[in-house]
Amino acid sequence: MVFSSPTFLLFFAVLMLFYAGARNYRERAAVILVGSLIFYASWKPVYLILLVASVSINYLIYSGLAATRSRGLLVAGLVLNLGFLGVVKYLGMALESLLGIGLWLDMPLISAPPNWADWALPLGISFYTFHMLSVTIDVYRGEWTHRISFRAWWLYVTFFPHMIAGPILRASELVEQLENLKPLKAEDIKLGALIFTAGLIKKVLFADNLAPLADELFSRPEALDFYAAWLAATAFALQIYFDFSGYSEMAIGLALMFGVVLPRNFLYPYTSRSVREFWQRWHITLSRWLRDYLYISLGGNRRGMPRNLANLMITMLLGGLWHGAAWTFVFWGFLHGAYLVLHRLLLDLYSWLGVIAGSLTARILSWLGWPVTLALVWVTWVFFRAPTFQDAWIITAAMLGMGDATGTVVVRRYVQLLVWGSLLLTLLEPRIEQGLKAGIQRWGQLHFTVRGTAYAGLVLTIIFFGGSSQKFIYFDF
Repeated sequence: MVFSSPTFLLFFAVLMLFYAGARNYRERAAVILVGSLIFYASWKPVYLILLVASVSINYLIYSGLAATRSRGLLVAGLVLNLGFLGVVKYLGMALESLLGIGLWLDMPLISAPPNWADWALPLGISFYTFHMLSVTIDVYRGEWTHRISFRAWWLYVTFFPHMIAGPILRASELVEQLENLKPLKAEDIKLGALIFTAGLIKKVLFADNLAPLADELFSRPEALDFYAAWLAATAFALQIYFDFSGYSEMAIGLALMFGVVLPRNFLYPYTSRSVREFWQRWHITLSRWLRDYLYISLGGNRRGMPRNLANLMITMLLGGLWHGAAWTFVFWGFLHGAYLVLHRLLLDLYSWLGVIAGSLTARILSWLGWPVTLALVWVTWVFFRAPTFQDAWIITAAMLGMGDATGTVVVRRYVQLLVWGSLLLTLLEPRIEQGLKAGIQRWGQLHFTVRGTAYAGLVLTIIFFGGSSQKFIYFDF
């Protein structure tokens, strides 16, 4: 069930009715848990077996760590979770890589990868695995001492708004809220519905309408000239932003209707003036997870400049690999790692040259940083989206003015307006959000006929102008 589908909306309405009828915490928790399992099983019931096994085994590991803080248990938990994730997500990639190396060396290392290595990836496995790993690591470090019951553990991992594609949460952000589920409140439902609607608009009106254009352009890389290549990169950059930020906002809104507050996952990333700032605004909870559990564990910036730069690169390489079982994702991570390394070196250079924060030079560099950052990020999205390195290189060459288009691509003017208008919208999003916040109180004071007419108009707009319903991009990760 996709959040934007009528089936999900019906499911959620029924779940809310059961929740409203629950008489105490035990019943409210049962409604959420059963609803979450039904939601997950609706995709592919067989993967519910893997989820049950993973959650149960990890609770045993967590319980042992809470009692002993044993390093051996921590290592066992890391090996078990990352090993299982590696097998189901990366085995096919590893076997294909071995086959390719063997062919290159003219010395076959393996025969063709077996068909069973190409199984479908269990939905949300990367996300719920990270949720459980964060708890075990926090317990071992002594950063989380609150005892989690078996029921609360299940709620934490399977809470349906966030389990499939985040936000990626630490136990301290969610467990205690789920241990104190309260009756429904009209204020939470109103605000949650408003946030959910904002995400729905991003998904249905923008992401789903941009998707066909991005798909068409990326399927014909050899036909793209300079302008068409940049249009393709821009279309996908906007599609993935509206798709993923839309999902996150819908998840935040759904959780809030139950009185549960989830952290924000996107904060106007395309207004960033450096790649470092971009990662402080894009998929914020993943960036924080990689920082807290990988970058800092590697030593962070505490062991000198060379080690700091190496830690940045390793973190982004593994972050790229986390996104998908393909070398294009690893290269995407490499590019971001290289950008972050360069940014770190430039900061030192500016300091050596005496560039003072707030000076005219610093302000000029900051303003120039925005288009440069946007261009650099757009190039990385090409490798994220392109199915092969060859396609990615062809499109990147065209973006650099070195392409040799063998055909022509005709993009209707209104579609081009959709792309560039959507980009403008992302840049104006901070002002739009401020205006919406200021207008919420006034909105509630309007006559119900005015509000009802506006709601009806919004529904009709979504019906008539919404794109073809597609699953969220990050469901594949």
